[in-house]
Amino acid sequence: MANVDHLETAPPTRQKTTFIHRHSVLTRITHWLNLLCLSLLLMSGLQIFNAHPSLYWGQYGADADPSWLSIGAVQDGDNTRGLLRVGSLSVVTTGVLGVSRVGDDVTERGFPSWATIPSYQDLATGRRWHLFFAWLFVINGSIYLLYGFLGGHFRRDLALSADELSPTHLKQEIADHARLRFPKGEKARHYNALQKLAYLIVIFVLLPLMLATGLTMSPGMDAGFPFLLDFFGGRQSARSIHFICAWSIVFFVLVHVAMVVLSGLWNNMRSMITGRYGIENGGDGA
Repeated sequence: MANVDHLETAPPTRQKTTFIHRHSVLTRITHWLNLLCLSLLLMSGLQIFNAHPSLYWGQYGADADPSWLSIGAVQDGDNTRGLLRVGSLSVVTTGVLGVSRVGDDVTERGFPSWATIPSYQDLATGRRWHLFFAWLFVINGSIYLLYGFLGGHFRRDLALSADELSPTHLKQEIADHARLRFPKGEKARHYNALQKLAYLIVIFVLLPLMLATGLTMSPGMDAGFPFLLDFFGGRQSARSIHFICAWSIVFFVLVHVAMVVLSGLWNNMRSMITGRYGIENGGDGA
């Protein structure tokens, strides 16, 4: 009987996980405070928006002026339907925007009660909530900015190299994200170019714009700093920019949360709670 050669197979390679310290205590604290502030600022801001659910460009924004966005209700026979209008485009939004239903009661309302603070229509209370958390957000953000500059966080973690900004590199990162291919090993130690760009735009463009336009909408601030109205083209233009920036940040947060979940929910959450982030190093020989 012929001899049979026995082929030796290598044992499966085991992944090694190395834990690194990814986020400082101050970064973690300011991150969660930002989440709290932004959530309550959005909900109280929607309460304020509901007092006049239309947006304009320019100085005035009276009822006779054409709005570029409005959320309201129209009567369709015996039914009241919610309607979102952006420019010349109108979309029926019954049950979401324009009309709120609580039991058998139908109320014309821009954003529904579950999305606003307080849930009932109360402009004065909404403003108090908004201003309180706006100041808390500014204080928290100022601490983060001081740490970012003085502690080297921005230079070390968010600065972009010329190679990272090249169209070829950015195109590859976009393709990798679309295919849900996330960095492994040493590359996972650092933010990628798309993350850096997103964080820098939010920190140094969207948030300062929100703060400046929010101040512009205050009559008291306009009295002390009248150039704000000229800079933004009027209080109504500032209100529109404020609204656009707010929803741009909401979009950023939704994408951010999706990436956190898809790239490893527990690992990412642990890094933002304890600072420890696990990196897979490939195998025994890696």
